[in-house]
Amino acid sequence: AKCQCKVVPRERTNCGYPGISAAECKRIGCCFNASVPSVPWCYNPKPKKVKKVCPNDPYTRINCGYPGIKPRECTRKGCCFRAHPAGVPWCFYHRVVEE
Repeated sequence: AKCQCKVVPRERTNCGYPGISAAECKRIGCCFNASVPSVPWCYNPKPKKVKKVCPNDPYTRINCGYPGIKPRECTRKGCCFRAHPAGVPWCFYHRVVEE
Protein backbone atom coordinates (compact mmCIF):
# COMPACT_ATOMS: atom_id res chain seq x y z
CA ALA A 1 0.00 0.00 0.00
CA LYS A 2 1.19 3.51 -0.84
CA CYS A 3 0.68 4.87 2.69
CA GLN A 4 2.97 2.18 4.11
CA CYS A 5 5.84 3.71 2.12
CA LYS A 6 5.43 7.17 3.71
CA VAL A 7 8.47 6.79 5.93
CA VAL A 8 10.52 9.88 6.84
CA PRO A 9 13.92 9.52 5.10
CA ARG A 10 15.92 9.45 8.35
CA GLU A 11 13.73 6.61 9.69
CA ARG A 12 14.12 4.36 6.64
CA THR A 13 15.61 0.92 7.21
CA ASN A 14 17.51 -0.57 4.32
CA CYS A 15 15.73 -3.37 2.52
CA GLY A 16 17.90 -4.07 -0.50
CA TYR A 17 21.49 -3.95 -1.63
CA PRO A 18 23.53 -1.10 -3.13
CA GLY A 19 22.39 -0.38 -6.68
CA ILE A 20 19.12 -2.36 -6.47
CA SER A 21 16.61 -1.39 -9.14
CA ALA A 22 13.19 0.02 -8.29
CA ALA A 23 11.53 -3.01 -9.92
CA GLU A 24 13.63 -5.52 -7.95
CA CYS A 25 13.07 -3.55 -4.73
CA LYS A 26 9.28 -3.63 -5.18
CA ARG A 27 9.38 -7.30 -6.20
CA ILE A 28 10.85 -8.23 -2.79
CA GLY A 29 8.06 -6.29 -1.04
CA CYS A 30 9.93 -3.10 -0.23
CA CYS A 31 9.43 0.60 -0.96
CA PHE A 32 11.56 2.55 -3.44
CA ASN A 33 12.12 6.30 -3.45
CA ALA A 34 15.31 7.76 -4.89
CA SER A 35 14.46 11.42 -4.24
CA VAL A 36 16.65 11.88 -1.13
CA PRO A 37 20.43 11.33 -1.40
CA SER A 38 22.41 9.42 1.28
CA VAL A 39 19.44 7.53 2.78
CA PRO A 40 18.24 4.06 1.77
CA TRP A 41 16.27 4.23 -1.48
CA CYS A 42 14.98 0.71 -1.09
CA TYR A 43 13.52 0.48 2.42
CA ASN A 44 11.10 -1.46 4.59
CA PRO A 45 7.44 -0.39 4.56
CA LYS A 46 5.68 0.62 7.76
CA PRO A 47 3.85 -2.30 9.40
CA LYS A 48 0.18 -2.59 8.46
CA LYS A 49 -2.24 -1.16 11.00
CA VAL A 50 -4.67 -3.81 12.09
CA LYS A 51 -7.53 -3.96 14.54
CA LYS A 52 -9.50 -6.79 16.10
CA VAL A 53 -13.21 -6.91 15.32
CA CYS A 54 -15.98 -9.30 16.26
CA PRO A 55 -17.29 -10.72 12.97
CA ASN A 56 -20.85 -9.65 12.18
CA ASP A 57 -21.88 -12.80 10.31
CA PRO A 58 -22.83 -15.36 12.99
CA TYR A 59 -22.17 -18.22 10.54
CA THR A 60 -18.48 -17.36 10.19
CA ARG A 61 -17.83 -17.55 13.94
CA ILE A 62 -14.99 -19.76 15.13
CA ASN A 63 -15.71 -21.26 18.52
CA CYS A 64 -13.58 -19.96 21.39
CA GLY A 65 -15.40 -21.51 24.33
CA TYR A 66 -17.61 -24.41 25.26
CA PRO A 67 -21.37 -24.85 25.63
CA GLY A 68 -22.61 -22.79 28.57
CA ILE A 69 -19.53 -20.55 28.89
CA LYS A 70 -20.28 -17.34 30.78
CA PRO A 71 -19.84 -13.97 29.00
CA ARG A 72 -17.20 -12.84 31.49
CA GLU A 73 -15.18 -16.03 31.11
CA CYS A 74 -15.34 -15.67 27.33
CA THR A 75 -14.14 -12.06 27.31
CA ARG A 76 -11.41 -12.96 29.82
CA LYS A 77 -10.12 -15.39 27.20
CA GLY A 78 -9.99 -12.39 24.85
CA CYS A 79 -12.91 -13.51 22.71
CA CYS A 80 -16.22 -12.04 21.54
CA PHE A 81 -19.51 -12.97 23.20
CA ARG A 82 -22.96 -12.64 21.66
CA ALA A 83 -25.75 -14.83 23.03
CA HIS A 84 -27.65 -15.08 19.76
CA PRO A 85 -28.64 -16.64 17.37
CA ALA A 86 -29.13 -20.25 18.41
CA GLY A 87 -27.05 -22.95 16.75
CA VAL A 88 -23.81 -20.97 16.41
CA PRO A 89 -20.96 -20.37 18.88
CA TRP A 90 -21.76 -17.56 21.34
CA CYS A 91 -18.13 -17.25 22.41
CA PHE A 92 -15.96 -16.78 19.33
CA TYR A 93 -12.65 -15.42 18.10
CA HIS A 94 -11.97 -11.91 16.79
CA ARG A 95 -11.05 -11.35 13.18
CA VAL A 96 -8.08 -9.14 12.40
CA VAL A 97 -8.72 -6.54 9.70
CA GLU A 98 -6.46 -3.94 8.10
CA GLU A 99 -7.34 -0.34 8.92
